Amino acid sequence: MSEEKLINVSAKELEDLIQAKLELAGLPEVQAVETAKHLVYADLCGVHSHGAVRVEYYSERINKGGITREPEIKFEKTGESSAVLHADNSQGQYAANLALEPAIEMAKASGVAVVGVSKCGHTGTLSYYLRKIAEAGLVGMAMTQSDPMAVPFGGAEVYYGTNPIGFGAPSSTETPLVFDMATTVQAWGKILDARSKGRDIPSDWAVNDKGEPTTDPNAVRGLMPIAGPKGYGLMMMVDIFSGMIMNLPFGKHVSSMYHDLHAGRNLGQLYIILDPARFGNAEMFKEHITQTMQELNDIKPATGYSSVRYPGQGSNQRYEKHLKNGIEIPESIINYLKSDDIHYNNYEGLGAFAD
Repeated sequence: MSEEKLINVSAKELEDLIQAKLELAGLPEVQAVETAKHLVYADLCGVHSHGAVRVEYYSERINKGGITREPEIKFEKTGESSAVLHADNSQGQYAANLALEPAIEMAKASGVAVVGVSKCGHTGTLSYYLRKIAEAGLVGMAMTQSDPMAVPFGGAEVYYGTNPIGFGAPSSTETPLVFDMATTVQAWGKILDARSKGRDIPSDWAVNDKGEPTTDPNAVRGLMPIAGPKGYGLMMMVDIFSGMIMNLPFGKHVSSMYHDLHAGRNLGQLYIILDPARFGNAEMFKEHITQTMQELNDIKPATGYSSVRYPGQGSNQRYEKHLKNGIEIPESIINYLKSDDIHYNNYEGLGAFAD
């Protein structure tokens, strides 16, 4: 497979291009602004699977009515430390960020917050929200449902999604400890990124329609859970916490990303946020987080490795680098963003493993 030419753009230019395209598709400015910020953040972190590559798909869904442009959003407080944001199938990044703000305030007031987001669109990379939690001096977890794309351990048919989960904590420096991961060996978006760049994938990421390992990102028909039955169990846990607990579709009943772009996806997300000051000395906690990060870096690397990094460190380093030097985006995506086209009708009715 030949690799596509990459174009270097600044974060500001990319954000403006994405916002303009989403508004052209019909998304109101308030939703477009937040979504563009989120997608550029993902590209800055090197998580290109959740960045600009998603814009054409979002634009087609928005343009066809699968995102509620003028949603009736309700934040329902269900207890001193619990709430649900009813998102009315608004743009996922916008809804998730809207739920996060009162969730942080709730955690500061009562020491803990468990807040769900009910009936939203795709919410992107979890580290975006987890970083905000950590920057507020809090500790948090986030998790979300996704399309049925993973084969359960021992199975030959998909049931759960990549069902990501993430964690964030403040440190005594400006750099928080933040990481998020799919419960599959690799996120589906990483395979999309490989497709967009014309690259092969490692043989342990996915299987083809015969259940055999494949290196061709275009032949993928099932993703593999991390660590076999352990990843399979995590997928189930995320699905229950972020979907079933709010009476949303679960497992194989979660809507496909491409099945019907005229309808909302009814996805769920969950935040669990704690105030470390309620459990001990908050400043000491931050110092210990920093100490952990440094001690992990100081560990002697194994043969074949140049260093040991703490979880999420690579994303932090890429963020700083790309913010300073620009982001490399496939030329076809840049050309699309600069065009007057809303979308090319590429996604409607496709299977779960389409682009």
